[in-house]
Amino acid sequence: MAVTDTLAEYFGFEEHGTDLQTEILAGITTFLAMSYIVVVNADILTAYPEDNVPGGIAIPGYTPDQVFQMLAVITILASIVALLVMAFYANLPFGLAPGLGLNAFFSITVVGVLGVPWQTALAAIFVEGIVFVLLTLVGARKYVIRLFPEPVKRGVGTGIGLFLAIIGLQAMGIVVDDPATLVTLGEVAQSPVAVLSVLGLFFTFGLYARGIRGSIILGIVTTTLAGIALTFAGVVDTGILAGNFVQSGAFVPANFTGAQYDISPLVGAFADGFGQVDGFAFALIVFTFFFVDFFDTAGTLVGVGQAGGFLDEDGNFPDIDKPLMADAVGTTAGAILGTSTVTTFVESATGVEEGGRTGMTALVISVLFLVSLIFVPLATAVPQFASHIALVIVAVLMLRNVTEIQWDDFAHATAGGLTIIVMPLTYSIAYGIAAGIVSFPILKTAQGEFDDVRLGQWVLAGAFVLYFVVRTGGVLQGAL
Repeated sequence: MAVTDTLAEYFGFEEHGTDLQTEILAGITTFLAMSYIVVVNADILTAYPEDNVPGGIAIPGYTPDQVFQMLAVITILASIVALLVMAFYANLPFGLAPGLGLNAFFSITVVGVLGVPWQTALAAIFVEGIVFVLLTLVGARKYVIRLFPEPVKRGVGTGIGLFLAIIGLQAMGIVVDDPATLVTLGEVAQSPVAVLSVLGLFFTFGLYARGIRGSIILGIVTTTLAGIALTFAGVVDTGILAGNFVQSGAFVPANFTGAQYDISPLVGAFADGFGQVDGFAFALIVFTFFFVDFFDTAGTLVGVGQAGGFLDEDGNFPDIDKPLMADAVGTTAGAILGTSTVTTFVESATGVEEGGRTGMTALVISVLFLVSLIFVPLATAVPQFASHIALVIVAVLMLRNVTEIQWDDFAHATAGGLTIIVMPLTYSIAYGIAAGIVSFPILKTAQGEFDDVRLGQWVLAGAFVLYFVVRTGGVLQGAL
């Protein structure tokens, strides 16, 4: 009882309208939704020479499987560092881990296509993290985020909702790629994953509609257990519905021989990366990592903050410097340990929707990551299609934020609408924000309302144009 009272007082449960049970449920929900990153991040960052795919981290004397296991451990450790800062310094319920997209840019583009040594790529991320820490300390990151036009702030939540929806529906096999239309409906009736996902999704919708507490967790767990039961019963082949843990009729991990806990070949390797590439090219790499991470994190905090009622009447996130510091420290620590940029996860919305309002939620997530270190594959015991049911549920709930945009003002409608549309279609929160920020001052000026645009908003728009020239105009390739 004393421990419960201490936690309630430290995290301010009464002040935030929550309790320990709610925070624990929220932490478990977010962890289940984002735990896939342990394996996915390690897989993206590992070099597999036998597949003839350029890029990734290769260490002489170690097999790709061993490097993969090191990176899985490092992914967990970097996440824990950032989560502890989020829990005890920011006192907010957001989950952090090495981010998707940036890890692919690290492995495929920087290391693979550009031929930059992976140690140098880690050095660039370390510099990015230090810059983030310094900018956060002086309040510069908060200032930039407050420059976001009003419709962009109001549109981010809905954009993230659509982004979560497409991620979830893809993992569930309901939406698939198509060479003619980019995306289309999958062969749902022929896919055991899609059928079970649809049943699990509507089961969870039903629980939520009934107001049952912990409905998202119940939906994920029920769908997972159903997959395991169908596998053991021989209805489907092993490895289809039961994630990494049912092989040959036994509850054992797939393709895993034991965790490689010796991560010394990666820890501190970033230091060897300085000086292996010329200064201008190095600066461009840092700039690219910096830009995407900055606006991905800002968009996630604003969007999820909107869903959780953290924003004030002006659409600003009070004390946003604190969660930004968690991101900055996590990025710096991740680079030292040997992984790509750590960022705030959009999957945090699942825990916030379950009622998470304090750092206790982040602490629970960190404890669950720590427990998964005992046996690394436990972090992905829940198959991705089951955990991503939570993303679709939350996506639907986040669409309600669209009503906060001033649709009768064309500049607001355009900036907010482009933020929402571009985000899922480019698979990037940052690019959605960019579309809104660039369009707003142009449309305001066209409407004869130039005086309503702040100088800083023009500067932000120009910075995004510069970023896209560097990112898509071949500037990086030309510098190397």
